[in-house]
Amino acid sequence: MFSRPQRGILIPLAAITLGLAGALSGSTAGAVAPTGDPAAAAPETADGATVVRNVVMAVHGGAGSLPRGSITPEQEQAFRSGLERALRAGVAAINEGRPSLDAVEAAVRVLEDDPNFNAGKGAVFNTDGEQELDASIMNGRDQRSGAVAGVHNTKNPISLARMVMERSRHVLMAGRGADIFALQNGVPYTTQDYFFTQRRWDALIAAKNPPPSAADLVGETVGAVAIDRNRDIAAATSTGGLTNKLVGRVGDSPIIGAGTYANNRTLAISCTGTGEVFIRGVAAYDISAQMEYGGRSVQRAAANVITEKIPALGATGGAIALDPNGRLATPHSTDGLINAYITRDGTIVTRIYNDETPPR
Repeated sequence: MFSRPQRGILIPLAAITLGLAGALSGSTAGAVAPTGDPAAAAPETADGATVVRNVVMAVHGGAGSLPRGSITPEQEQAFRSGLERALRAGVAAINEGRPSLDAVEAAVRVLEDDPNFNAGKGAVFNTDGEQELDASIMNGRDQRSGAVAGVHNTKNPISLARMVMERSRHVLMAGRGADIFALQNGVPYTTQDYFFTQRRWDALIAAKNPPPSAADLVGETVGAVAIDRNRDIAAATSTGGLTNKLVGRVGDSPIIGAGTYANNRTLAISCTGTGEVFIRGVAAYDISAQMEYGGRSVQRAAANVITEKIPALGATGGAIALDPNGRLATPHSTDGLINAYITRDGTIVTRIYNDETPPR
């Protein structure tokens, strides 16, 4: 069983019994004997930036993090358990021999169903008091991808994004057309009241009382990256966008190369932050290009874009970036990054407080 997550400490994952080591080695047999050794899953400094080795899967809940003591123990547990459930859903797919694409979709669906995160059920309101949902998914093996933007009536936009990839000749569908495409493919119609949460409504009202604070304008986009037994990688991202955003606004989350990217030669990455600047900076692809053409490591390339280029363009954000060898970088130019990961030995780490995240 999964152990209850505790404030950023390492959690042995005894329930994983089908070769997480194979997810990195290509093996399809063998049981895992989780060690829970902190040294096996702790961030380290390499190539001038932080990296965690032997990672199979990672998820994030948005740029920024919480000051310790700012939430109740019950709220802390809700955040940590949500991240853990997402990892568990994704790793279950890998353990069954399914591709990394299945793993990232499954993980993001869990986060979309969790009202604590700004995606699906917990999505923020736009200026008209509605939810407009964005998502994208990408396969590193062949760079196939799918995305949706401005979806109103689909419970799990990440699954609709995958449908666009697999059941149409398109990459990106938006608005009413995307919702119609969902109905045509058997996705149940979801009324807008499903997405309502009091916390997000209160945030909208606060944002409409000028001047809004920076916190009112930041969402907690979710995402996932994973490696499967065939060493194929994939990435997925989903969001409700920004509180009080203009109707029709689209950020980086559904834009391939801006908020999401996957390429077996380089990395799988899901970004979070000020979407307009991530689009202008082509952030996700820039990191991949620095690795492929410049020979930079995942941690150095990711840090260059997230902590140097994006701030220079006037914004902040973060990312989870996983290379095909299991090296995970979690750069951020905010005070932290809500994220979690599982390593090859079955150890889980969840990080929500700003004193749990590694140096930028």
